[in-house]
Amino acid sequence: MGFRVAAVQPRSRFGVDEYVNGVEAVGWLDRAAAAGAELVVFPEGYPGPTHPAGDFDAFGPLAERARELGVHVVAGRIEPVAEGSGHHVTLALIDDRGEVVSTYRRTSPVGPYVYHDLDVWQVDYVESSEPPVVVSTRLGRIGMLVCSEVYVPELSRLLAVQGADLIVYPAGGAINELLPGWRTLLWARAIENLVYTVASQNLYGPDEEGVGQIAGPERILAASTGEGLIVADLDLDRLDYLRNQDEEILFPKPYASIPGVLRWRRPELYPGLVRSADRVGPR
Repeated sequence: MGFRVAAVQPRSRFGVDEYVNGVEAVGWLDRAAAAGAELVVFPEGYPGPTHPAGDFDAFGPLAERARELGVHVVAGRIEPVAEGSGHHVTLALIDDRGEVVSTYRRTSPVGPYVYHDLDVWQVDYVESSEPPVVVSTRLGRIGMLVCSEVYVPELSRLLAVQGADLIVYPAGGAINELLPGWRTLLWARAIENLVYTVASQNLYGPDEEGVGQIAGPERILAASTGEGLIVADLDLDRLDYLRNQDEEILFPKPYASIPGVLRWRRPELYPGLVRSADRVGPR
């Protein structure tokens, strides 16, 4: 049992041309479906709008094409805060009927954050207080986090203990020097939580390299720094085996990642995790 996932790493438009992302997203969906993908993951804020000045509906046509193709989609945009000023950074899971079945609004860190550092965004980011949740689909159990939330292991573990088979981390862009560590974390989250992880990003600059990667607990399945589709088959039966197996000293080992690690959890040892920590002080 399993399914094929495609992560889209597009040459993203911005400014007055940002609306073109909505048109091109439908084309990416067609290409991903032609490649056999049943789940298509777009980057953070794609197809948008990502900039508060954006005034276009990219989700409507995308949802309609998802229904026509019978695929699931993770798409991104910003949306105004319901009460007050500012915007949430939002991911939506659209199912194969073209319906939004889950919405996640970025929770970490507490704002403000880096969304004013690039002209592409200029977002008054407001964090959500609604924790991420796992959604059961006909494909499997899917959790969503945004971009650098991969650096917050508690969020991924929260989804893992809810039974996630796959956690997606759509990224914004301009990762640059952080790419090696970022890719390592994407694989680490898969290893420690016995899940699959998927990430891609917007390519804004002509020479920008992307974080695109699909990983499982035992290996990196696919990766690319360039524009295009990153495609891999996810084996959910293998996940079940790794989750239910006990570690043994065998030669050769029948697994490339320690199985059963979620059963190692001892929450009574971790009370410090619920205490707030502002900044690490001097030694």
